[in-house]
Amino acid sequence: MTVELICVGTELLLGNIVNTNAAFISEKCAMLGLSMYYQSVVGDNAGRLGHLLHMAKERSDVIILSGGLGPTQDDLTKETAAEAMGKELVEDARAREEIEACMAKRGHAITENNWKQAMVPQGCKVLYNPNGTAPGIIMEDGDTRMILLPGPPNELIPMFEEQVYPYLRSLQPEIICSKMIKLCGIGESAAETKILDLINGQQNPTVAPYAKTGEVHLRITAKAEDEKAAFSLIAPVEEELKRRFGDCVYTDDPLVTLEQAVARLLEEHRLTVATAESCTGGLLAGRLVNVPGISGSLKEGYITYSNEAKEKLLGVSHGTLTAYGAVSPQTAAEMAKGGAEAAGADICISVTGIAGPGGGTEEKPVGLVYTGCYCKGNVYTEKNLYSGSRSKIREYAVANALTLLRKVILDEVKG
Repeated sequence: MTVELICVGTELLLGNIVNTNAAFISEKCAMLGLSMYYQSVVGDNAGRLGHLLHMAKERSDVIILSGGLGPTQDDLTKETAAEAMGKELVEDARAREEIEACMAKRGHAITENNWKQAMVPQGCKVLYNPNGTAPGIIMEDGDTRMILLPGPPNELIPMFEEQVYPYLRSLQPEIICSKMIKLCGIGESAAETKILDLINGQQNPTVAPYAKTGEVHLRITAKAEDEKAAFSLIAPVEEELKRRFGDCVYTDDPLVTLEQAVARLLEEHRLTVATAESCTGGLLAGRLVNVPGISGSLKEGYITYSNEAKEKLLGVSHGTLTAYGAVSPQTAAEMAKGGAEAAGADICISVTGIAGPGGGTEEKPVGLVYTGCYCKGNVYTEKNLYSGSRSKIREYAVANALTLLRKVILDEVKG
């Protein structure tokens, strides 16, 4: 069964508000196993909306609209949709009563245009709205179903979850379930190469890689009659992916971030850490501080943007800076060692690089970043060359630093 989403509102086209409704509805429809091939945003214009609805009726089984159910003249969704489905508008007594009660509760005077929201297409299913004055609507005409939802998320979300989701579930005998495997320390192309045989031979479940900043996420998706059956299909594929990627897998929990995975390792093995940052300017420490309870592991964070700060706070040798420069593996190594000693930490992770847009040379271009990690007497360094904006280079540098920190902890644990 195919579903199409149309979000109505000139404010969406102008960028005045972010269209979070589209992401919410798309995710819920995917969970139901509905195939969404088209999404549109149209302004408050009856002609353009009507044209779009007629196209949607030709290509989709279910059409979901959000927005344009208000009391003002530019709220034309209900009227246009009813016309497209060949329905007359009639007043719904319960909707009128609920509008009156809602306005009284809010202490607002009722104006004549408020009763516009009590008008519904004849023969439709009315989705009463305890969170606002605009009821939702479900219309059916042969094999076509049209669902109208209010635009405000605080009204749309509960209405969808409590009334629309069960309705759609009754139409779709199968559901879709997914499991996410999150990887670090490997690029998207390398990750895809390792699972090409699975991708090329896939039917149900399917596997798809998604590139994130410094990470790769693998989504396993299965379709079945219920959750238990779907996850039984997912389980052997999940096991095979974990076998192939080994330590690159940092979690199978969609809510766990890379910094949370690192924090858990630090806590589990009773290790303390410090950060020593140049080009990232505190972003690395900030990622770690995002994790509740990190105070038991994170000792100190140093921002040493200048050479003087590197010497003063981290003990980086003046000779090293003169001979090799601030952006070098030698400096990254001394920053990490000096940071660990200054903080009295078991581990220190350091970052130094050229984030741009200026400052690069032929030998040391913009995007060159060295990462260092000191752990109980051993020092590790990595060189990376990133592309993109200044902020994107810094984000990649932080993700790579967390990945190196995680790798060093795992290696230390293994001995």
